[in-house]
Amino acid sequence: MKEYKNHTFVVTAYKESKYLEECIKSLKNQTVTSNIIMSTSTPNDYIKGLAQKYEIELYINTGERGIGQDWNFGISNVKTDYVTVAHQDDIYKPNYLEEIVNYLEKGKDFVIAFTDYREIKNGEEIPLTKNLKIKKILLFPLRFFKKSKFIKRRTLSLGSPICCPSVTVNKKITGENPYKTELKCDLDWDTWDKMAKYKANFLYIHKELMCHRIHEESETSNLIENNIRLEEDLLMLKRYWPGPIAKFIMKFYKKAVKTNEM
Repeated sequence: MKEYKNHTFVVTAYKESKYLEECIKSLKNQTVTSNIIMSTSTPNDYIKGLAQKYEIELYINTGERGIGQDWNFGISNVKTDYVTVAHQDDIYKPNYLEEIVNYLEKGKDFVIAFTDYREIKNGEEIPLTKNLKIKKILLFPLRFFKKSKFIKRRTLSLGSPICCPSVTVNKKITGENPYKTELKCDLDWDTWDKMAKYKANFLYIHKELMCHRIHEESETSNLIENNIRLEEDLLMLKRYWPGPIAKFIMKFYKKAVKTNEM
């Protein structure tokens, strides 16, 4: 089996997710192997047990906590240039890393590389939702204009079509703390907006190479229920549009957010 030593999967574990082991297995079953570590700010016997079972080094965050802070902590323990933060509830198709490595071996570098994805509800991969079809349309220009700051920011101007757990980050460009932490839900959108200003590619691999799980216990679902997501979405839209236009776009946004409801 082929090995790529300059990449690491960071599994960010939280409490006792019943899906964590399935995520780990999907990383172990990649057609191209790389490094795997796990980090957590909620250490417990369940997480420690899975780390021991799969011989994965576990790092415990005893400092500042939060989604972005936990992601950055995990990345800070990575010694490779390229890193993928694997969310504990999600599943990676066997050729996820192989596709990214193929581009790297051709000399096509990037600040972030990311893929299309499908959604899992109630344990089943579901057909493409209207929301995911719209995201594919928004991402289409990046298939041809990977480095254009204008295209990258226009792609982000109607929302964040980039699936966060599908993203591989280039630490050579972003440094040790790539994720912004001011926002609770849209920190990934905020981060892509920052990275869009770099003179580096957004490498969009238009293949469905992972599955994002939608369930009532997820942090995203909790934030949507508490309306934090909608507040931050409007804040981000105002970064690209005048206030009245941003509020008009939000009318459509609220319908799209319902995709995450159980």
